[in-house]
Amino acid sequence: MPSLPFRVLFTALSAFSVAASAQSPSPTGLWQTIDDETKVPKSLVRISERNGIVSGTIEKVLDPAKRDAKCEECADDDPRKGQPVTGMTILTNLKKEGDGVYGGGKVLDPNNGKVYAARVTVIDGGRKLEMRGSFLFIGRTQTWLRVE
Repeated sequence: MPSLPFRVLFTALSAFSVAASAQSPSPTGLWQTIDDETKVPKSLVRISERNGIVSGTIEKVLDPAKRDAKCEECADDDPRKGQPVTGMTILTNLKKEGDGVYGGGKVLDPNNGKVYAARVTVIDGGRKLEMRGSFLFIGRTQTWLRVE
């Protein structure tokens, strides 16, 4: 029969292991978006979760020439049409699908006004986020960097 200190240590390590595995990486926080083509940082997006629904809002446009940009290309029936990009919610209705994976939502590209199916995956221990926007089988993936 194992000694008492061994059993206490084993129990403590087992509890820690279960707690650590229960912690799935969260996309909530502030992220620096990186253009997938130019690799240039574009904006800061704040991702939040409320009642199990994840959304993302642009807090800051990093290019000084585009800081006052508006979503002129948004569809006429989109309430974001003509609105400032800064402060705009671009990620909507994402729900948890798995460990660090959220999907089923939409993402708006304010540069062209198009809305795509969205899926985000938290990677690299929570330091990076893969943001995938797609239409049917065609899509693009950007890797965003956690700021906070």
